[in-house]
Amino acid sequence: MKTLIIYYSQTGSTEIISQVLAHNLNADVVKIRDMKSRSGFKSKLLAPFDAYRENKTEIEPSTIDLNDYDLIYIGTPVWASKPTPAILTIIDSIDLMGKDTILFATMSATGGNSTIERLEEKVKARGGRVVESFTIKTKGKNTNQLITDAEIIIDILDLKIYK
Repeated sequence: MKTLIIYYSQTGSTEIISQVLAHNLNADVVKIRDMKSRSGFKSKLLAPFDAYRENKTEIEPSTIDLNDYDLIYIGTPVWASKPTPAILTIIDSIDLMGKDTILFATMSATGGNSTIERLEEKVKARGGRVVESFTIKTKGKNTNQLITDAEIIIDILDLKIYK
């Protein structure tokens, strides 16, 4: 069974979690890039509005061929208790029919559960089956703490069983 991790990360926390998962689960990784500038005060202020409204955005890559994969992880930061526009855009452009998925969200404080619920709705609408999900709080944590949190999640949820 081949595994792919698809993620978007603005500050690097979701990227750290994705890399730990990839390393421990022998998975391939695709980082989604939002082509809209999300840096600067004004852009950071408006980003949650885009997430809340579920606005689409231009991304790279614009689609991913999932034919070689049986298990797909999808990871996103939480913005306004929603998945990021980049992740919603990629989900709408890929064929998840018959694919098992594991969803994860990183958050500074709250909104993880509602983000996972929305991701699950989107994945199911694209024909995917959600087999597991998790959230990780990132506020105030350094890289080592995030790595430890990801490794704990792998053990607690026994994610290696899906390999």
